[in-house]
Amino acid sequence: MMKRIAAVALAVIAVFAVVAPVTAQPYPSRTVTIIVPYPAGGPTDQVARVLAQSLSDKLKQNFIVENVSGGGTTIATNRVAKATPDGYLLLIHNLQISANVALYKNLPFDTEKDLTPIMFINNNPLVLVGRKTLEPNTLTELLALMKKQTIKAATPGVGATGHLATSLLAQEAKVKIDLIPYRGAAPALQDIAGGHVDLFFATPQSVVQQVKAGQMKAYGITAKEKSPQLPNVESFVKALGPKLEILYWHAIFAPAGTPEAIINKLNATLQEIVSDPAVAKPWTDTGVMPYAKDQRSTAAARAILKSEIARWGQVVRDNNIPAPQ
Repeated sequence: MMKRIAAVALAVIAVFAVVAPVTAQPYPSRTVTIIVPYPAGGPTDQVARVLAQSLSDKLKQNFIVENVSGGGTTIATNRVAKATPDGYLLLIHNLQISANVALYKNLPFDTEKDLTPIMFINNNPLVLVGRKTLEPNTLTELLALMKKQTIKAATPGVGATGHLATSLLAQEAKVKIDLIPYRGAAPALQDIAGGHVDLFFATPQSVVQQVKAGQMKAYGITAKEKSPQLPNVESFVKALGPKLEILYWHAIFAPAGTPEAIINKLNATLQEIVSDPAVAKPWTDTGVMPYAKDQRSTAAARAILKSEIARWGQVVRDNNIPAPQ
């Protein structure tokens, strides 16, 4: 009898010896991958690499970036949405994820149910630039011209943020704009600089030097106030109302079901990172602003995402914007 009890006791001890270290492992205990739904080099990729390095430094574990482009960003999003919810595969995304809910009728995932937003990181307005030979010099003059004739505007692709912004501008200004989709922002900006197309919505940091050099004109910024980088550019909000406040944001997501302790740890660490002047100042110097402290919680992230999905879904439906092919 005593031998049997001893054997059982040893078996129990052996089980705990195996299980305890596993359950007690701190997060992260191995490499974490951040998926970027675009090729390397773009603004979302750049933010991801800054965060990956900072997370690696603070959590003493490797955070790496993997670029998974295609499918209008849905391939990368689906991969993370269907991943094991253990915190080792994360997604960085932007405004596009909220528009995709309405753009794509048969997404293989539910954005709000299958993903957990950890934190909204930063945002920047868009600036409307035009070819240097375009007659108007101010937003007021441009809007007056657009009332009289159809202007040609480039977009970085069907259903992309620039397409949404241009459609919203046409809707609110009650003008007609001829949309010309390009394969990304770079070729569109080349044609603006070359005088081959009239207008394009860009990020301020991507055009500020060309505007200052006189290679293109800047007409309006999608913010409540003027930009320090482009102080002479008018606010669309003041000209056309609050619907023209458009912020191109970045946020970090995990698969739904990721343990709350992991979500909270990542959120707390990300809050530390965006509060660090070494991280924030290079952003703010180019017009990219970290989210305010009261908007950095996971609860705030869920609320912002829900609001953005509703907003851009309405724009997609109002303007019959198709999904990218």
